[in-house]
Amino acid sequence: MPAKPLPLDDAEARLASEAIRRLERALREVLFGQDRLVELVVLGVLARGHVLLEGLPGLGKTELVKGLSRALALSNKRVQFTPDLLPGDITGNPVLEEVDGRRVFTFQPGPVFANVLLADEINRASPKTQSALLEAMQERSVTVMGQTHRLPDPFVVLATQNPIELEGTYPLPEAQLDRFLFKVEVPAAGVETLERIVLEREIGVPPEVAVVLDGHGLSKLQDQVRRVFMPPPVANYIARLVAATHPGHPAAAGVRYGASPRAALALSAAARARGLEHGRINASYEDVRDIALPVLRHRIVLDYGARLEGLSPDRFVARLLDEVPAHDKALPSSLSAAKV
Repeated sequence: MPAKPLPLDDAEARLASEAIRRLERALREVLFGQDRLVELVVLGVLARGHVLLEGLPGLGKTELVKGLSRALALSNKRVQFTPDLLPGDITGNPVLEEVDGRRVFTFQPGPVFANVLLADEINRASPKTQSALLEAMQERSVTVMGQTHRLPDPFVVLATQNPIELEGTYPLPEAQLDRFLFKVEVPAAGVETLERIVLEREIGVPPEVAVVLDGHGLSKLQDQVRRVFMPPPVANYIARLVAATHPGHPAAAGVRYGASPRAALALSAAARARGLEHGRINASYEDVRDIALPVLRHRIVLDYGARLEGLSPDRFVARLLDEVPAHDKALPSSLSAAKV
């Protein structure tokens, strides 16, 4: 069992929060008018999670991911997912080479061997190719011909997808969706944002992004996220939220399949990351409520009748937050309601 990390102190949390805010400011100069999107991508990376960005083409999803890798000075690779893409095109393939007069297979790493992998339009590839990322996203490794190869650390998959109704797309398998910490919907830009884009951007000219952190700095922040204290009452709230997504619970009317235990871990990690973003040494109920929608929306499968009546995963999560109270039992005397 891994050793329990030492708790943060207030000074560490404050310095970490300042670094996180600098990163967010740098990314807001890449994608105008999308502060919430930028915040969730940063929180996902800090929580060592993967992020799925869904939106129509041309909204800046790819540019945001490229800007993130530049701001963190990390190696990045981009894979354009297409119907003819093969699993080996992502993970790598064994190549026959001559070594000391003998022909042997040597593993040639694929683009997944990078700190940041941009899986562009992931739902345009076949389910078999999509599944090539399952091991990489969960275990941070790739196994080819019986040999396991470790991926770089840190490693994050930032995938973009078009709405599933568009022609030429394949739904992501539930097992893969569950491996994404967040699913974030990218909204269209408003008039003010479009005006700023017209005045400050040119086609084919990428925005300049200052380096805010390096790989060591990011790893330090990720370790500090693990050290953010999770109060038992908040952990209990997370457990009750996830349990309430399952059929049989009064709040789960219309649900066919609920969220997995991985969703509870995702809520915990993301709540800790948000707590650190705000300079706190503990996660709170408000942190959980704030990130519940992007954590749960892709992990809920509704039955046909509920969908026919207009219930969506987003509406269900909103209803869940209304029906499941945060305070289920008295707080310990050592914790105040304000802190939690």
